Amino acid sequence: MRTRRSVRPASALAGLLLAAALALTGCGAGDSGGGSTADAKSAADAAGGEARKGAPDTGGGQASEARATTPPRVAASHIIRTASLTVQVKDVPKALDEARTTVENAGGYIGDESTSRDEDGHERTRVVLRVPADRYAEVLGGLEGTGKLIERTAKAQDVTDQVVDVDSRIRSQRVSVARVRELMDRATQLSDVVSLEGELSRRESDLESLLAQQASLKDRTSLATITLSLSRTPAPEPAVAKDDQPGFMDALAGGWHVFVTVLRWIALAIGAILPFAAAAALLAALWLRVVRPRLPGRPAEATPTMTALGAVPDSRRAPAPPAQKPGGEPDPQD
Repeated sequence: MRTRRSVRPASALAGLLLAAALALTGCGAGDSGGGSTADAKSAADAAGGEARKGAPDTGGGQASEARATTPPRVAASHIIRTASLTVQVKDVPKALDEARTTVENAGGYIGDESTSRDEDGHERTRVVLRVPADRYAEVLGGLEGTGKLIERTAKAQDVTDQVVDVDSRIRSQRVSVARVRELMDRATQLSDVVSLEGELSRRESDLESLLAQQASLKDRTSLATITLSLSRTPAPEPAVAKDDQPGFMDALAGGWHVFVTVLRWIALAIGAILPFAAAAALLAALWLRVVRPRLPGRPAEATPTMTALGAVPDSRRAPAPPAQKPGGEPDPQD
């Protein structure tokens, strides 16, 4: 009976110490969660120490020795793998069906898909493939062999530290949420209940955000992403035999080309001269119709009178007879 009485006060004291530790560190949980874990551990150690007072220590040394000899666990690596392939194939729909079958057989699935056609009616397809990380290399090699590889890009991002950090924060946040709920159960005043409810809502929201980050990291690390672009292989151009010596058709084509070139240059010359010719013609018309009639002209010659017998001869003055000297002899100068 004495042993039971000594254990009950110890248990009560341990509960009081745990509640005090929770109350002091209730608002200390942050994003990292390291302080919350340390507070919870110290409170649990204090409570356990008080509860174990008076009890015999059995097997403690063996347990500590076993923990000391246990090797630490190595954290698994978490890598996000992405790749991009551009392949030319003879038949785009057939190659797409083969890629879909390969991915589904590997345990993956088809994501986004888009198909378009060029001016010649050839299909171009772009598809996003999600495959398990352990089958990533196998599927990638199979897709490369479907046709002529044009471009290949592969990336690997190590997010192990981020995954470990998010997992640790989730554990700490869950402990913090449980701590606030326990304090709410013990609260007696309305103001304390309202304050604790607000704190609980905030911590639960942070916990949901961390869980979403954890789910996103798990999806990207467990499934690799491959972006596959398929296009049709262009048909080879027919070879044309070349003859170095010109023939009759070559000469005819050359002559026709020269003839067309000459006509083109003549047309260009006419087009260049035409504005000047039009201006000159306009000036000539103005001179003949407007300016010239107004100029003082030379005396017009008399027009002979016409009769039925013909033109009437002009009456002209007869030439004067030569001057004579006195005595009737003509002047020798005349």
